[in-house]
Amino acid sequence: MEITIRDGGPDDVPAILGMLDSCVEWLVAQGRTGQWGTEPLSRSPRTVESVVRYAREGTVYIAEIGGAPAATLTLTDAPGPYLSHLPPPGEPERYIHWLASDRRFKGSGAGAALLEHAAEETRRVGVGLLRVDCYAGDDRRLVAFYEANGFAPTEAYTGTGDWPGQVLARRV
Repeated sequence: MEITIRDGGPDDVPAILGMLDSCVEWLVAQGRTGQWGTEPLSRSPRTVESVVRYAREGTVYIAEIGGAPAATLTLTDAPGPYLSHLPPPGEPERYIHWLASDRRFKGSGAGAALLEHAAEETRRVGVGLLRVDCYAGDDRRLVAFYEANGFAPTEAYTGTGDWPGQVLARRV
């Protein structure tokens, strides 16, 4: 399957929320509710506001397969405010938010392609550090995904409700 990556924006918010809902449905089917709970994220006003804000303030990328949105991520210049308690990296960075894929395209490589695209875009603008944070609970499968894509764990943190998080970084 050929993956194409295009620039996105606020008009893609419904597709992004659809991908997030697909992820929740997939996680729930596996009994993995610790990451995002059991309800569609599109029903969470806080999540919708976050996706809309990052789509306006950041750079959205959409990976398409056969013309259909398969995966997404948004790049900004900093992590979200929920990580304000962690020390800043001390250099310019690009930060990944809301990486998600439509689970119909699971295993297609769309997420990995977006991570590589984010690394290329970060390098292109002269920034040497790309970071992301993710759920680090259960079997740390998501952390392992980022590690397989060139990221190394840096700071662990605990979010709201004892949510286990991990910040990862990649030099580009």
